[in-house]
Amino acid sequence: MEMEMNHEDVVVVGAGISGIGAAYNLQKTCPQKTFTILEGRENIGGTWDLFKYPGIRSDSDMHTMGFRFKPWTEPKTIADGPSIIKYLKEAIEENNLKEKILFQKKVVSAAWNTNEALWTLEVEDQSNKSIELMSCNILYLCGGYYNYDEGYTPEFKGQDNFQGQIIHPQKWPEDLDYSDKKVVVIGSGATAVTIIPSMAEKVSHITMLQRSPTYYMAPPDRMWIDEFLKKYTSDKLGYFLVRWKNILLGRFFVSQIKKRPLKYKEMLIDGVRERLGDDYDIDKHFTPKYMPWDQRLCLVPNGDIFEAINSGKASVVTDTIDEFTSEGIKLDSGEELKADIIITATGLNMRLLNGIDIKIDNQTLDISEKIQYKTMMFSDVPNLIATFGYTTASWTLGADLTSEYACKLINLLDKKGMDYFCPEAGEDVAAEGDFLDLTSGYIQRVAHMLPKQGSKDPWINTQNYLKDLFQVRFKSIEDSDLKFKKAG
Repeated sequence: MEMEMNHEDVVVVGAGISGIGAAYNLQKTCPQKTFTILEGRENIGGTWDLFKYPGIRSDSDMHTMGFRFKPWTEPKTIADGPSIIKYLKEAIEENNLKEKILFQKKVVSAAWNTNEALWTLEVEDQSNKSIELMSCNILYLCGGYYNYDEGYTPEFKGQDNFQGQIIHPQKWPEDLDYSDKKVVVIGSGATAVTIIPSMAEKVSHITMLQRSPTYYMAPPDRMWIDEFLKKYTSDKLGYFLVRWKNILLGRFFVSQIKKRPLKYKEMLIDGVRERLGDDYDIDKHFTPKYMPWDQRLCLVPNGDIFEAINSGKASVVTDTIDEFTSEGIKLDSGEELKADIIITATGLNMRLLNGIDIKIDNQTLDISEKIQYKTMMFSDVPNLIATFGYTTASWTLGADLTSEYACKLINLLDKKGMDYFCPEAGEDVAAEGDFLDLTSGYIQRVAHMLPKQGSKDPWINTQNYLKDLFQVRFKSIEDSDLKFKKAG
């Protein structure tokens, strides 16, 4: 007996920010198409529902991380996790998208058949682990870029000897009592500098243990000009103005840093010195060896991490780990950090293609052999769109453009009377360079598995929202490397 198979024109994988944005644009721009969102977890929100650690907040301002179609009306521009979830739920309700989402449906494999111009998906029901089959014409991946099941934790010598709790932020126990406890946080990235000021008031002491420093920016979480613009205009217009102010300032800032890295390195470090004072060892603890934007800058709204340090409740240690002991961590310097709780804010495990086993005409897809096309498709891979936002700006800006482009592409496919699209790199396109040029650990650990960049547009990851916006919104999406074909 054959398994019954449901069919949708488009299947969207993931009901986080990217998936909700994709659904909105599909509903608005491609009304002739049926679609559904498959979400492996029980709730919407993706990252913002997954992480429960203290102080969880956005790493971009909400006027650019929010949707183009839904104004962010809260006063804080850097938002906490629950506020983001509330915003996403409102977006779903206001646009009648809830009925489009199927929860606890995890796509485990996808097989493309050129003769039929069809994807066949194996979908695991997480409630009972049964497998369902589903078909679609277009597979649209919006499930993010890291493994939700586990974060990255290196093996530490002697970690089984430690008598306290070892916690990775991705698996935060919601009932954790850290009152009057000695806490060591391993890492100095975005997660660490969020957790530390949030825990500082309750703990006995909290230490940030880092191998090497990170760059920090300390903007206010509320901007007077944003509040002025929103107060004296409508929600929609105020949001539009603030959004574009932040887009243009952000783009200018990134371009200037890349042009004059040494100047801005000095400015960023001077900003820390102003917060901590000349007596603090800034060179050791807050002067990275790399240049700004070789890795993402960390936002610390209102300089809260520096306030925690100045209060005496938090401190920074720059050293490497020799081994875990029963009472804490012994460092290579010989110093021992006593701890009741150790938090391994050591990063995430990057996951490609949402962890889906993909086959093209019975051949397993090796994405490392492909060249990325417009940061959303891959050479010789038909009817597949994968969202990957910006690393030098808000993720949502990239996701939004991807969904806008995807809808244009779907409508163009219909207009041409064709069954599938497929990027094909010509002989004048060479694979050269990494897909992402960041030196962050989570990227470097999988660099050999990532797709390549091409030697010319549209095979280059521009990381330039303004350029990409112009290309998507005002120019034809057709080019000689994007082929439209019939089934068979």
